[in-house]
Parts: sequence; structure tokens; C-alpha cells
Amino acid sequence: MRISTKGRYALRLMIDLALNCHGNYIPLKEVANRQNISDKYLEQIVIQLNKAGYVKSIRGAQGGYSLAKKPIEYTVGDILRLMEGSLAPVSCLVEDATPCPRMKECNTISMWRKLKQAIEEVVDSYTLEDLIQQQNEMESHNFLESKINLELVP
Repeated sequence: MRISTKGRYALRLMIDLALNCHGNYIPLKEVANRQNISDKYLEQIVIQLNKAGYVKSIRGAQGGYSLAKKPIEYTVGDILRLMEGSLAPVSCLVEDATPCPRMKECNTISMWRKLKQAIEEVVDSYTLEDLIQQQNEMESHNFLESKINLELVP
């Protein structure tokens, strides 16, 4: 299974908004610059996020986007399902799929079901808050590492 750029960029957009909003609306161009993503591509993504109620927007000179809820209220799974549709590794496990005529004698279906369940368990166990916390820890670690390296230089 492969997550498209649309799904990955949606996550990056949501994390960026969570990290940078501080009660303000963020212009999409700022997010695009920070994330090194085309603002035209982000516009397509933010439309879906806005329609689903994941972000809210305001027009005008002070306009932009912000999260509609707290970062802890969004799971990675919710965002990926919105952008990607089903996370099923095979088409026969997609909701509302045409039933596979081989399902009853399929010797791989139980493996595909377990894989789907494992994927869903992982992406549903992470919230935006978790990803933000991981990023903050990485930045803190990188800062300390660079400080130590500077102190070691004679």
C-alpha cells in the first residue's frame, strides 16, 4: 500500500497549522513556503480538509487557515482516509466494493484482512498531537546535539 503525496501533504499541512497558528489564521502561501510544497497543490488539498470540517478559513488580508479542532482530536487515520479513501491493501476489502467472486475460496483474504487491520491500528493510534510532540523532541534533540558539538570544538 502506498500513501500518495496528497495524503502526505495533507498531514504536513495539518501539522504546520497546528505548530504555527497560535490563535491566528495562516496564509496558505506561508505553509507552502515552509513545507516546500506548491501553493496550488495545497489549495486542492485544503479544499477537501475545509469541506470535511478539519480546517476553517477566513478570507481577506488577514485571512488564511487554522485547525477546526485541537491537534489531539485528529488521528492520522482520519486525515489519510479523507484524502486517500480506503486504506485497504486490496480492492476486495474496500467498503462498498463489488464482492469478489473468489472470496470464499481465496486463500490470501485472511492475510489481507490482518494487514488492513494492522495499518488501521497504526494510523489510528497517532494523533496530530503525537506527531507534533515527536517533532518537538527531534528539534530539541538536534539542538542539544549541535550545542554539544559546539562545546567540543576547541
